[in-house]
Amino acid sequence: MNRFIVPLIGFGALVTVLAVGIKHSGEVGTIQSPLVGKPAPEFTLPNLTQGAPPIASSAFKGRWSVVNVWGTWCFACRAEHPVLLELAKQKSDQVTLIGLDWKDDDAQALAWLSELGNPYDAIATDHEGRVAIDWGVYGAPETFLVNPEGIIVHKQIGALTRDVWEREFAPRIKQAGTS
Repeated sequence: MNRFIVPLIGFGALVTVLAVGIKHSGEVGTIQSPLVGKPAPEFTLPNLTQGAPPIASSAFKGRWSVVNVWGTWCFACRAEHPVLLELAKQKSDQVTLIGLDWKDDDAQALAWLSELGNPYDAIATDHEGRVAIDWGVYGAPETFLVNPEGIIVHKQIGALTRDVWEREFAPRIKQAGTS
């Protein structure tokens, strides 16, 4: 009987710690980025479109930017793609949608966009993943909202859905436009 008490007490303590952690975790799946509120990392990367000039992040200052990290190897990126296409049709001229094709093959990426459609205003290729590291990317897909001053104001980890756009991205853009 005594040999079961210690494991039972240990199990009870573990359940208590997990319950407290879940209760105080805020929104499930949210990981705060240390980059939110800080300047977006600068980059200059090759353009996915052959023959086009390199893409420099400095070219997007002065307007809202949505930087979407994706790859053809990413299952969730395929799931979020219809939302990006819808947003591309509905977004205003004040918002630039930038694709960051992460650790991908250019030919596969071009074929993927040809098949599914291209929602991006510009697509930078990060073959080695160094720029994604600078941005604090954990895995694809991730989407960043950068204000016209070049400050990251929001980071979405995981697929961008219509609900997430309406709840997290659109209000920040609209609020800034009315102030």
